[in-house]
Amino acid sequence: MSDLPIAAKDFLEYMETIRGKSKKTIQGYSYDLTLFFKYMKIKRNIVPEDMDFEEIVISDIDGYFMRTIGLSDLYSFISYAANERNNLNYARARKVACLRSFFKFLHTKAKIIDDNPALELEPPKINSRQPVYLSLEESKILLKAVEGPYKERDYAILMLFLNCGLRLSELVGIDLDKISGDTLRVIGKGNKERTVYLNDACIKALEAYMKIRIAEEVKEKDKKALFISRFKSRISPRTIQEIVKKYIRNAGLDDNKYSPHKLRHTAATLMYKYGNVDIRALQQILGHESVATTQIYTHIDDDRLRQAARSNPLSEEHQETE
Repeated sequence: MSDLPIAAKDFLEYMETIRGKSKKTIQGYSYDLTLFFKYMKIKRNIVPEDMDFEEIVISDIDGYFMRTIGLSDLYSFISYAANERNNLNYARARKVACLRSFFKFLHTKAKIIDDNPALELEPPKINSRQPVYLSLEESKILLKAVEGPYKERDYAILMLFLNCGLRLSELVGIDLDKISGDTLRVIGKGNKERTVYLNDACIKALEAYMKIRIAEEVKEKDKKALFISRFKSRISPRTIQEIVKKYIRNAGLDDNKYSPHKLRHTAATLMYKYGNVDIRALQQILGHESVATTQIYTHIDDDRLRQAARSNPLSEEHQETE
């Protein structure tokens, strides 16, 4: 970020402090803008052709340079990302989102440009992907596979993933004071807090783990953390990924196919399939900003859709009129 033009730094600060974007998003945008401005210097022949890409300085790019950027430059950059850097649709879509937000900031907030070239910049089409998830029976087998010296902690982790649909970052960030009765408050994307309701299985799993957790001597900085590692500090995302993979293997399942995020998919799928959860309610449970993201779970159960069609009272009409 230190090598970025001043306007780009101002933009990232605005996105983090005013718009409340996560550090992960800010890091992604910083990378995309760095790539974009270095590409623009190459495209404009401002640097020698044989200059190492990493050595290109972009901190000297000013408002005049930005005012000369047009829509064709933006599409050229997206094409470069696809063909030269092998960016797939999702990576290119993030770059489009970054550029649209950046040039909107330059136009409406910083007043550096008179016209916004990114207004007509379209994102690449992203084909909807079916979520990968465990079946109900596989989920039960996974839970039964938990054993060892940390079984209470690991069982509680898996129960929260499979019942609440938490993101990995959300589970890692749980503090003791965020749990009250059957409610859990988690910090999701964009630092937005939401309430998650715990069922009896989750409550029992947490109660069993808490008997061990309260007796642990934890490092001062992590006193509030719910899940603690063997090093007596807040458990890391990497450790949880390894825990999930271990029990996936123990359950006789494919550890290359399933991950903490796939357990989130599993929770959403089971809620939608067996719990008669409304799509808007599922959106709130999962913390999706748009219901379009949640929509993938409405295409997972052909049997349910088939049964819904058969249950229509008019389904017998043809037979009665014969």
